[in-house]
Amino acid sequence: MTKDLTKGSPMGLILSFGIPLLFGYLFQQLYNVVDTAIVGKTLGGAALAAVGATGSINFLVVGFCAGTCGGFAIPVAQQFGAGDYRELRRYVAGGAWLCVLFGAALTAATVFFCRDILTAMNTPADIYQRSYQYIVTIFAGLPAYFLYNYAAGVLRAMGDSRTPVIWLIAASLVNIVLDVVFILSFHMDVFGAAFATVLSQLLAGLGCLARMCRGFPILKMSREDWRWEGRRMGELCLMGLPMGLQYSITAIGSVMIQAAVNGLGTVYVTAVTAASKVAMFVCCPFDAMGSTMATYGGQNVGAAQWERLHRGLRACVALGAAYSALCLGAMYLLADPLNMLFLDAESASLLPLARQYLLTGSLFFFPLSLVNIIRFMIQGMGFSPLATLAGVLEMAARAGVSCLVPVFGFTAACFASPAAWVLADLFLVPAYFWCCRRLTRPARGLTSPSLSCQS
Repeated sequence: MTKDLTKGSPMGLILSFGIPLLFGYLFQQLYNVVDTAIVGKTLGGAALAAVGATGSINFLVVGFCAGTCGGFAIPVAQQFGAGDYRELRRYVAGGAWLCVLFGAALTAATVFFCRDILTAMNTPADIYQRSYQYIVTIFAGLPAYFLYNYAAGVLRAMGDSRTPVIWLIAASLVNIVLDVVFILSFHMDVFGAAFATVLSQLLAGLGCLARMCRGFPILKMSREDWRWEGRRMGELCLMGLPMGLQYSITAIGSVMIQAAVNGLGTVYVTAVTAASKVAMFVCCPFDAMGSTMATYGGQNVGAAQWERLHRGLRACVALGAAYSALCLGAMYLLADPLNMLFLDAESASLLPLARQYLLTGSLFFFPLSLVNIIRFMIQGMGFSPLATLAGVLEMAARAGVSCLVPVFGFTAACFASPAAWVLADLFLVPAYFWCCRRLTRPARGLTSPSLSCQS
């Protein structure tokens, strides 16, 4: 089930590794839509609003968890590429220790301060208690999120992109069933929806963990592997924390734009919500490209295959450009019927607004593809703090544009994310070549005449 990304055609490897990831992202988005529909259809609009009111803080905290675990897996990919399985096991063990510590600390903090967080977010009084019941259950289940994201990250680092997807699909199906059972049969309201999500995440984590323990002899641990080493833990934190913060920073920027759109009125909020749901599906391939390049970069840096870094990047950028062009054409022709999947007949008058939002974003899908491809590549190469700076620039761009929304209206809101992607690319492209030069410096003993980072 492992895949060595240091040998063979980069394009072929990227496709074979990334396609399973794509199915996982698509299925997760499909599940999110179905999950939301179950809550709305069975419990009503107030319950849907209670869950929706926690969306930004949910994304911020769970995103931090996913990003941190992904960062912990980068040294694993590098050691796998280098063929040093002893060091690989020690990094896996070190990441596991840190996941336990971070999971316990984050769970305790978010549960304890949950009401304060909801109050600070100006959660409406009529849905406050339901929002609390939902999000405090998610916060209490954060260890399950750490388990899945870390186990899946380790598997992907070793080239197994299928197992995490298989268990994600299984967990999503179980989640939908549990939603129906807990809500309709046990009358557990929004707590049932959150509890179903946590249990399903735990199932996926245990499935990936079982695969790690039984399917990979190179992960058979000794007592020596589990020894706490400060230097190693520091390296893992240097990789993991910036990636976690990157997700949280992105969430903050999104919250700013959402607040600006909210100020325009319900009509605009509804149009943006519908178009955003379409965009989430359409952009799944960009997410898959990013995750693929993180593993590709990590393995090839570990194997000191410097020339393959450029080859892989060029192949994935070409793939991103082709898909971006295809998306733009598809959105031009199909924007209205796709938006109507999330709008009822009474909201058909909002189609021009939803179309404007979706097409404006589609025009800038190629810069979005570069953000995902290059940022995750840099992370895989071991330069997570640089990737985090790109996230800060994205947040700054969204914050700046959000200030223009009251002046220029809805059009400014449409350009918020495109502005963030372009600004991030202006930093990421030269940052990638700087990382290449750092890796091939003679002082590091990693010279290679075949790689020209100036090209």
